[in-house]
Amino acid sequence: MHTVVVGPFGTTAEDVIAVARGNARVELSGEALDALARAREIVDALAAKPEPVYGVSTGFGALASRHISPELRAQLQRNIVRSHAAGMGPRVEREVVRALMFLRLKTVASGHTGVRPSVAQTMADVLNAGITPVVHEYGSLGCSGDLAPLSHCALALMGEGDAEGPDGTVRPAGELLAEAGIEPVELREKEGLALLNGTDGMLGMLVMALADLGKLYTSADITAALTLEALLGTEKVLQPELHAIRPHPGQGASAANMAAVLKGSGLTGHFQEESAPRVQDAYSVRCAPQVAGAGRDTMAHAALVASRELAAAVDNPVVLPDGRVESNGNFHGAPVAYVLDFLAIAAADLGSIAERRTDRLLDKNRSHGLPPFLADDAGVDSGLMIAQYTQAALVSEMKRLAVPASADSIPSSAMQEDHVSMGWSAARKLRTAIDNLTRIVAIELYAATRAIELRHGLTAAPASLAAIEAARAAGVEGPGPDRFLAPDLAAADAFVRSGALVTAVEAVTGPLA
Repeated sequence: MHTVVVGPFGTTAEDVIAVARGNARVELSGEALDALARAREIVDALAAKPEPVYGVSTGFGALASRHISPELRAQLQRNIVRSHAAGMGPRVEREVVRALMFLRLKTVASGHTGVRPSVAQTMADVLNAGITPVVHEYGSLGCSGDLAPLSHCALALMGEGDAEGPDGTVRPAGELLAEAGIEPVELREKEGLALLNGTDGMLGMLVMALADLGKLYTSADITAALTLEALLGTEKVLQPELHAIRPHPGQGASAANMAAVLKGSGLTGHFQEESAPRVQDAYSVRCAPQVAGAGRDTMAHAALVASRELAAAVDNPVVLPDGRVESNGNFHGAPVAYVLDFLAIAAADLGSIAERRTDRLLDKNRSHGLPPFLADDAGVDSGLMIAQYTQAALVSEMKRLAVPASADSIPSSAMQEDHVSMGWSAARKLRTAIDNLTRIVAIELYAATRAIELRHGLTAAPASLAAIEAARAAGVEGPGPDRFLAPDLAAADAFVRSGALVTAVEAVTGPLA
């Protein structure tokens, strides 16, 4: 099994995905253990002093003015975990919880939190045992970090609350720890707070969203090319010299992808024919690289933000190398929240343009000779009419999901925490948006492949034919009389979601961007 080594200087997106989705084993490096030990010595020294130090010998948030005596500090750390584990609603996905736990371990391993090495080791042991705390949909305002989700994870480290075992069954966390031979942690000064105070949930979801969107944008370039082909459009708008004079990197990459798919097509370039005279393709076809490219550039910016956060140690207070323990506002999720919202906007627009292309394929007045709704016997058959309804419903929801969560701060903690990021909410709605976008692209694929097969006497590009062949082999049926359509659409969704569409095309074109 792949092993991810956690050191004191951050982690990578690849490691997050390996742990969250690939169940990679986690180990702490010797450097991380040394950093943890040094920072803990500083916290222990401060705890022995009579002066109050926030997070070490005081209450939290609006209650930070109370100095906590030594005999109550262990109880204080337990209580903050218990009281903050206040989530409600459905469970979030296992991969999200594993990403959250791993990223919290990444910050703990930096040596800036003051957590003992034994606590960090327990965090790694829980991940390696396949124990996943139950975390709920609601409870995080994205400041001070993802408090409620992280608290549910910390609760499991204490042997309390519920967790999912490696067999998928939810049971008391204490039972699962005992079966795995893991001793529950007894939290000391600073440790409860250090386990809760980070952007780890929203960051983990950002990292996974970027991985999913990267494959999905390539899939959308392919389906856009298939639609251009099915509409007998022109590939001349994809010439690299046209995109070089507007040098947005994403635009050039999308245009190059589409051109690679269309290479050798016998369907493109017919739009000047007498049977279907037109001067230019519609915007949804002609501007496909510009729209998808803008989304690609948005992803590049989001990836830059994610890389900085992956290198960060987010906690409050933090232990500095010179021995100071200082309060800060680094837990505020605004940098991550903004790009999560930005990605949802870009995804909604990509879904919108894909739906417009699909609608054009189905409308006999705009499809340049294709049968109405791509039906076998229009009137008797409805063809893909209602598939487009489904696509339109998904697009409509994506537009609602594009409303930014990060613009909706709401005060909390008796006005001490009077501005919050809502980054967790931005991440949750982005995950839904990505699911919807996958379905939208799948419906365009379904329509475009059927339309190409209805262009009798004309031969599609080799890459297009490879996509059609692979889709049919995956259960995405071709033209014919009306049938129960939902299974076909589900097969198209699975085909796109698995990456099989990209794999099939790249077997002909070589690697796409």
